[in-house]
Amino acid sequence: MNAAVIDCAVYLDGVRVAGTFTPCEAVARVREQGEGFVWVGLWHPDEQQMNEVAQCFGLHPLAVEDAVQAHQRPKLDRYDDLCFLVLRTVHYVEHDMHTVSEIVETGEIMIFVGPEFVVTVRHGEFSGLRGVRDRLELRPEVLAVGPFAVLHAIADHVVDSYIEVADHVEGDVDAMEEEVFDPRTLVAVAPIYQLKREVVEFRRAVLPLATALQELIQPGIAPKEVRRYLRDVVDHQTSVADRIAEFDESLSALIGAAQAMVSLRQNTDMRKISAWVAIAAVPTAIAGCYGMNFDNMPELHWHYGYFLALGVMLSACVGLFVTFRHNNWL
Repeated sequence: MNAAVIDCAVYLDGVRVAGTFTPCEAVARVREQGEGFVWVGLWHPDEQQMNEVAQCFGLHPLAVEDAVQAHQRPKLDRYDDLCFLVLRTVHYVEHDMHTVSEIVETGEIMIFVGPEFVVTVRHGEFSGLRGVRDRLELRPEVLAVGPFAVLHAIADHVVDSYIEVADHVEGDVDAMEEEVFDPRTLVAVAPIYQLKREVVEFRRAVLPLATALQELIQPGIAPKEVRRYLRDVVDHQTSVADRIAEFDESLSALIGAAQAMVSLRQNTDMRKISAWVAIAAVPTAIAGCYGMNFDNMPELHWHYGYFLALGVMLSACVGLFVTFRHNNWL
């Protein structure tokens, strides 16, 4: 069997047929019986492995090229009676809010759907479909609908993961808001920029999928009973897209607030430095004048001149300190 094939099964009346099949053997059996369908799962296939499967099912070369190269935008392509759907998967990574680290990891799932087969191609560590297959096999009445029932189940699974990730990201945004507006906390701008970059990555996975899903729910592609459930997937995808837009706006506002707070702290620091420089300038000026050592200078030869100069310096410094302190410069 092709090394990239994770699972290959024949389903008849929604029930998995016992036995082990290669993709070519499986589709040959379905065509011989004239009913049922094949579900082949691939993980990270190379060009040769993908071409072997493509020959068995008659997949379009352009879609096969996309499946091998990956890094595709979510989309739906149609080649006669073949549909090719690309989904981006997302996974939330636990992280420290105060460090710059990856928050959302992405992968891809490509789905080839024909009248008698489903071929899923996965890229990424967090794009597994074992749970989806197991749940479907417990519901033969759903699998009996045909290959588009599998497509719906996968799309629903992926969009549900979007909701889960959105909940985590919302918690991060709320925590970041609390820290930014906490006067006792000094928040760096870099983690906010990182979170915003990850939200942008999240948006690239979710938003383009709307067009593909809208096309799927139009008559003429999926069976009517599947389109009803796909509309619910569309609603969930739209909800997540709206939440992502809110996250983006909130983070933009947080960046502006954080930068304003940094500027305010810098202005406060400069004001303190200026105040201390002004205080230090008074004794420096007096000492500079009397350090010129001219003979004909006021009080230069007076017995108490030195103490008078120190007193004037001290009085001026104390006066400036009190004045600056009163004006909240120090």
